[in-house]
Amino acid sequence: MSMNTSAQAKKLLIVDDSEITREILKNTFAPYYAIDEAENGETGLEKILACPEAYCAVLLDVVMPGKSGLDVLHILHERGLTAQIPVFLITSEVSNDVMRETFALGVMDVIGKPFVAYVLTRRVQSVVELFETRKNLSNRVVQQARRLSRQETQIMELQNGLIASLSTAIEFRNGESGEHVQRIHDITLYMLTKTGFSQYISQEDATYIALASIMHDVGKIAIPDAILNKPGRLTAEEYEIMKTHTIQGARLLEKIPQLRQHRAYQYAHDIALHHHERWDGRGYPDGLKGDECSIAAQIVSLADVYDALLSKRVYKDAVAPGKALDMIANNECGVFNPKLLEEFFAIEADLRTRIFRPQ
Repeated sequence: MSMNTSAQAKKLLIVDDSEITREILKNTFAPYYAIDEAENGETGLEKILACPEAYCAVLLDVVMPGKSGLDVLHILHERGLTAQIPVFLITSEVSNDVMRETFALGVMDVIGKPFVAYVLTRRVQSVVELFETRKNLSNRVVQQARRLSRQETQIMELQNGLIASLSTAIEFRNGESGEHVQRIHDITLYMLTKTGFSQYISQEDATYIALASIMHDVGKIAIPDAILNKPGRLTAEEYEIMKTHTIQGARLLEKIPQLRQHRAYQYAHDIALHHHERWDGRGYPDGLKGDECSIAAQIVSLADVYDALLSKRVYKDAVAPGKALDMIANNECGVFNPKLLEEFFAIEADLRTRIFRPQ
């Protein structure tokens, strides 16, 4: 893999008291990044705090004299820097307690010693590129939202830009096709304009809700690769981390001031936060029950489940349409609003013909 321009402009910081380990890591990553080193936690922390934007990633040992890696991590987390710089713990200590604490503090991955060089390289590069994608996405949203406030016709431009950016980010993270968010948009718009819900929701609001729907899973940017790309069933602890993508998505949208001025923002924030709520109150993160959850979030939730069933994923094969409908009807994918299901089943065949493209 060749080093991209962004990587060339920034450095990777190795913080480890073992000179041998630092040398191994330096040789591993030197072809891809400029390398900076620190022989202890104090020096590493000083370097990061002095110029956090200089580093594209930090490789941090846990056990060091003086400030340990966990001490450094706590300070970085308190200052919000683990959200800006991907931190990787490279250590021989990978107990459940260490894993739980470090992920809570914002670590992107915990890599046990001894490590395999090419695996480590790929894991780090993937996250570094992800963080760059997130920054580019935020910049694009801000720039497009400014223009949108001046010209209503640029709604389509914002939509296309967001779809392209989010499709790239999602595809990069967990191997999904970029068409997923496009289908969520189209299914949502179809449900809002071709069913009984069109009596209560204007065409203009339907357009904004559909635009907002493409950002439903933006919070997955904050989920570690080891969990997001796990091919098998998640553990209970991993599932709790995965569930935080709803809260993380809402927080990310809150941090884009220009987007908050856009009419799609309230829908986007609500959908990102509540698209995993369920009619019976057994969803997350707030356990909303019945109509406590907005119809916009309910529709996106159903669209997400429907598309996920009909799509091949890293952890499953695609489900046949008939079986998918049975699973939804039998509450095997969560409990949905009965009125919503009635409207959905009435138009599903036409919707699938017009929108869904088998992968």
